[in-house]
Parts: sequence; C-alpha cells; structure tokens
Amino acid sequence: MKTTVEINGVSYEIDLNAPYADLSMAVTDIARAWYIDAPKFTPVILGDWKGSVELGGNMNFFSIDFNPHAHCTHTETAGHISHTRHSINQHFKAPYTLALVLYPEVTNGRVSLERFMKAWLEAKEYGGTDGIKSVIIKTDCGNANLQRNYSQTNWPYLDAEIGTFIRNEGIDHILIDQPSVDQEEDGGALACHKSFWGPSPESTLHRTITELVHIPDHVQPGNYLLHLQVAPIENDAAPSRPLLYKFSKVQ
Repeated sequence: MKTTVEINGVSYEIDLNAPYADLSMAVTDIARAWYIDAPKFTPVILGDWKGSVELGGNMNFFSIDFNPHAHCTHTETAGHISHTRHSINQHFKAPYTLALVLYPEVTNGRVSLERFMKAWLEAKEYGGTDGIKSVIIKTDCGNANLQRNYSQTNWPYLDAEIGTFIRNEGIDHILIDQPSVDQEEDGGALACHKSFWGPSPESTLHRTITELVHIPDHVQPGNYLLHLQVAPIENDAAPSRPLLYKFSKVQ
C-alpha cells in the first residue's frame, strides 16, 4: 500500500506495508529489567473448564501478568513522574512523525551532551534536523539485546542536559534502546526524564519517552518516517511498536 506524504514541503512516496524496521521487543517469557520476574502466561481455569487446548480445553484463553516498564518496548507520558498517573492513552496523539536516528558515542557508561551534540551536528550531513519531532538513540550496537536481562547491568544513560536540549528544539518524542533514559540506580533522581518533560511536566503530556527499543544493525543514522503504535491502556505507560519507514522523493 503506497501513499504520498509531504515532509518539510517536499512530497515523498512510502509503502506502508513495507516498514524498514520494527523497533519493538515483544512481551515474552523474558525478564528484561527492573529486578522482577518474567511475564506470566496462565490459562484461565473455571471449574472443569480449562483455557488451554494442551490441557484438554477447546481453546487457548490465557491471562498475562506483565509490567510495561520492565517487560517490553513501551511508551510513557509525564504521568510516569507526576503525582497524578496521567494516561498515555489519553495524551498520545501523534502516531506519525519525522524521526532522526542517532548513534552517539557512549563514554564512561553514559552519553554526554558533548557526544550527543557531535552526533546531532553530523546529522545535518545525512538528512538534517529540520522538522524532526522524534529522536531515536542507539547506544548498543548489536542484536543481542532481544534476549537480554538488563537488571543490574548499569546500562548507558543520557545526561540530563540532553533532555533539555531536545525539549528546547521542539522535539516531542525520545526513543532509546535501554530500559531508561536515566541511570539504572540514580537514587530516584530521574534527571533526564525530568529535564525532557520540563519544570511543568503536566503541561507537556503530549511528549513521550519510549524505552526498551530494539534497533536492528541495518538501521543507520538518518531520517525516517516513524509510526509509533501505542496500546490503548489507561496507564502512564503502555506497550508500543515503533515502525520505521524509508521514503523516496516523488519525481
């Protein structure tokens, strides 16, 4: 299914049935982060009736116990850090955005503002930053993170100044290939979350952070169309499926 979209005043053709990359990690039987067990997939049992064909039932009818922050790619609103747990389902309104993929260098276990700015300025050479509404940050080159348990790994995190810079640039969505934009153990500071959502987070509930993204190695730095699909769950965060599309200029 091909369609034409206008980006920064230029018309491009995109095949919506052929995403270039699926950036999601599924809810599966893997304990991914935050020190909790793997999700539980349990057949419903009502008296003699069993919601499992394997156990003799006539259908599979399973309940799933999981945490979106810990077990899968997820998108969160500022309700994650505010007193009121504002729903991502109520406030996420921009499923299609122009995105920029960056590979900033990780040094001493973090992405510094200096290293981020180097990658940002280099982006002007292979697509530019005009009209960008989503920034996708790859810190971990390799495909192994699909099976990884991140708990107690002290993953790479973003300096708080990066959140401030991105917000000041008018960018509404950060996506990162780690369980958090912040350090695993930071004493509850959540510095990059707070700098991105700003001093009045409840006034910027349209801005989102997507974590536990998987960025395949074939996705190179540059501009893409992002389709961010977020599950309709009334919670501060929900499982999500970011899809990247390449686009070609209409001749």
